[in-house]
Amino acid sequence: MTALLALRALGLGDALTGVPALRGLRRRYADHLLLLAGPEPVSNWLASLGVVDGVVSTTDLSGRPPGRRLGSHVAVNLHGRGPQSHQLLQAAAPRELIAFDSAAAGHLAGCRWFVDEHEVGRWCRLVASVGASCDAADLRLPITAASDRAVVIHPGAASMARRWPVTRWAHVAAHLRSDGHHVVLTGTEAELCQALSVASGAENLSGRLGIHQLAERVASAALVLCGDTGIAHLATALGVRSVTLFGPVPPTWWGPAIDLDLHTVLYHGSRVGDPHADRPDEGLLRISVTEVLTAARAQLAGTRPPST
Repeated sequence: MTALLALRALGLGDALTGVPALRGLRRRYADHLLLLAGPEPVSNWLASLGVVDGVVSTTDLSGRPPGRRLGSHVAVNLHGRGPQSHQLLQAAAPRELIAFDSAAAGHLAGCRWFVDEHEVGRWCRLVASVGASCDAADLRLPITAASDRAVVIHPGAASMARRWPVTRWAHVAAHLRSDGHHVVLTGTEAELCQALSVASGAENLSGRLGIHQLAERVASAALVLCGDTGIAHLATALGVRSVTLFGPVPPTWWGPAIDLDLHTVLYHGSRVGDPHADRPDEGLLRISVTEVLTAARAQLAGTRPPST
């Protein structure tokens, strides 16, 4: 069976926004073995859910070409605009490369990259260029759980630019606990969550959940509160109510694309900032504790105020 190798060597949120494109590829190339070149354990988790058939472990763009042992295969660049990601796939000599145009990589197939585009739509548009059919509804994942009405707060993010101050999260957690809600903290930032747990009395599960366990924890929650990071996309995929704090990147690029009544986005950015900066984005800091609490309480009550 011919392999179809899709490169997306990125984290949880990026992987989830690429799921619709992967499903479109599966429909278009039903007679191919769909492989995901990406990091473990996220890629293995997606394979366990049937999104892909197998995984080629790929953590970044500096290693050996992930398709080097596949023989004749089709390569798909769901990672970026190139040229480095294009060249990594080209090095394994695929019979076909599906990717955005990159003159530097010598690939001009007539599909241009646009900066101002939602991430889900971007990759659906790419695979549509070869006849694949998919849309935002393909984001949904087949994981369900009985709700225990917990509120999950995930205070961290990969960069400081997307981290709302921990002192503000502590106020939110304390107020929600005083409302009678069970508040659970998740994340890999153990020290940050420990400090927040001490300040608010919330249950601290930071560093204790693998991706499978985190998905189950989110699936059973009443609400997820977080910044613009992977768990927000997990809440979208699982149909769990959420409040997401955006900055420096606008929600029109990375916000929820389905079930908009379930998700509130808070954003006060006046410009696109640096998502890798070493300090919280100014727009993110304009979001107040009162705004987050108002949005959280509205979602918990089954209503939703207008996104700001």
